[in-house]
This record gives sequence, C-alpha cells and structure tokens, in this order.
Amino acid sequence: MKILITGGAGFIGSAVVRKAIADGARVVNLDALTYSANLENVASVADHPAYAFEQADICDRAAVEAVFRNHQPDAVMHLAAESHVDRSVEGPLDFVRANIVGTAVMLEVARDYWASLEEPRRSAFRFHHVSTDEVFGALGEDGEFTEETPYDPTSPYSASKAAADHLVRAWGRTFKLPVVITNCSNNYGPYQFPEKLIPTVITRALEGKSIPVYGDGRQVRDWLHVEDHADALLTVLANGKLDETYCIGGDADHRNIDVVRMICAELDKVAPANTPHADKITFVTDRPAHDFRYAIDASKIERELGWTPRVGLQAGLAETVRWYVENPGWTQRIRERGFASERLGLVKA
Repeated sequence: MKILITGGAGFIGSAVVRKAIADGARVVNLDALTYSANLENVASVADHPAYAFEQADICDRAAVEAVFRNHQPDAVMHLAAESHVDRSVEGPLDFVRANIVGTAVMLEVARDYWASLEEPRRSAFRFHHVSTDEVFGALGEDGEFTEETPYDPTSPYSASKAAADHLVRAWGRTFKLPVVITNCSNNYGPYQFPEKLIPTVITRALEGKSIPVYGDGRQVRDWLHVEDHADALLTVLANGKLDETYCIGGDADHRNIDVVRMICAELDKVAPANTPHADKITFVTDRPAHDFRYAIDASKIERELGWTPRVGLQAGLAETVRWYVENPGWTQRIRERGFASERLGLVKA
C-alpha cells in the first residue's frame, strides 16, 4: 500500500510515517513545513526507498493535485492541521484556513482522483481524517466521550476541527467518497514541539526556567502515547469500517498538575541539577474558555478492531523525559529558530 500522509513532518504525522515504513508500507509525506514541522522527525526514514517527501500547502489545490498525480496513492491519512489551542486564540483565521479550507481542498482532490481509479484500486481507496476529542467540548466531573457524543467545540481550534469532521462526513454521504474518522485524546512522546504541556514542562525545566501551569491545574486530560496512536491510526486505515468514527484514548486520565509533578519526579532522577524540579512550578492566568475535563471511551476500537493502548503513562513519561534529556540539540535548534516557549493565547482588549 502507498499511503499519502499529510502533515508527516509534524509530531503525530511523523510517528505515523515511521510506523508505516516499519510496517512495510510505502509513504508519501506531504507537508508545508510550517513552524512546528521538522524534517528531523523523519530523518530515520528519509533515505528509505519506500519514502518520498513533497513540500506543499494543502490549501494549494494545484500542488496537491500534482502530488496525487505523481505518486498515485492507495489511501490518504489526513493529519495536516494547525493544532495549538493558544495559537488559535491569537490567530483564529490561520486555523480556519488550514483546518477547514485545507481539508476541503484535500477532499475535493481526493474525490476527483478516486473517481479516476479503476477497479480494484477504486474500491480499496480510503480517506482517513485524523481529528481530536476537543470537538466534543468539555466534560464535568464524570462521563466519557464516545463516538455518539454531540459536538460542542469551545476554542477556534476545536471549532475548526469540528468543521473539518463535518466536511469529511458530508463528502462521504454526498459523493460516496470512502471515508473514516478518528478522534484522539491528548498525545505525548518524543519529537513533540515544545508548546504543548508535556514538552513545555520538560524543556523549560531542563533550561532552568519556571514551569507554567494554567489556572489551578485541576483540568483533566486523557494521555495517549504517540506511538500507540500511530498504531491505532494504521489499524483503522487497514481494518476500519467506511463512514465510521473511532475514538482513540490512552486510558490515562489525570489532572494537569499531577502530570506536571510526575514529569518533575522523572526529571529529578535523570537531570539532578537544580532539583527538585517541582519548585519551578508556577501557576499562571488560565487559558480563556479552558475545557475542564476530557476522557475517552475507546471500547469501540477495542471491540471491533482489537486495538488497545500498550504504553502506560508512568512508563511513557519516563521514556519521553529521557528522550528530551538525551536530545538537547533537537530542542536547541527550535530555540535558534526563534521559539522560546513564550506564553500565547491570552485574550487582549
């Protein structure tokens, strides 16, 4: 199978690229190389004969058409997106463009391409749209998201992803494009750009900086190791039912402050300078409309496709901390490009 993976130089996309190559697939990585993309994330497969890279913007229809025409993929895994909630507060139109317009362009190009295929390739084609649990909004003290949970997005980011999900379903229903959707919980692991919670805590602590925690840190997230997620996505691509949605979770619900303290404890073991690292925790002004709790019921993907997460949070955090400790150059090169983990996303008058 030749898979066209959009956003394959990003955090989750690069994990999917590496896993797909390891599993014997051929991969075309389409990425615009915006600020959080990093070709270092796929350096281990860059010279593999089954790998190809195309730099292109998913909003550029002509460029996307050329990629389809030149590479003739058997399936699409659409991960390219703007993904940081704080940035969506500061620049919402960037998220509308990338996540909504970009998804619409991908769908239209894929539809034309799919219609041109001859059997059996036409029947085997899949468009797999990768989304987030944030489209469902916030949970209270109990309950879990399922595939039937009504959409109730809160941020410009989650609203743009919800819109993209609706577009994918519409193309499936109206044009019969063979589609499948997944909604995942919060990912973590090596190669994550240091603007999200876990890599921010690790990299700032290693640099001797304060560790910001939004509000009182009581918000709850379900944490999913990125390699578990990549495995789940490829499982859905291969075996998922068309026009279905699958929720993917890590079965690891924890308060943000507890996750931060777990990270600090791991850092104390492997980076003993300036310990205890928890002393650097600083509570800061909360994110606007910060969703209180996310939790996923992933029983459908387990029941129908036999997938369950394999990496527990404690072991996954330990591995992730070690990776950042052992790869300081990866973070330093991001710093040299001008990103300093500055605070984003506060609504300005």
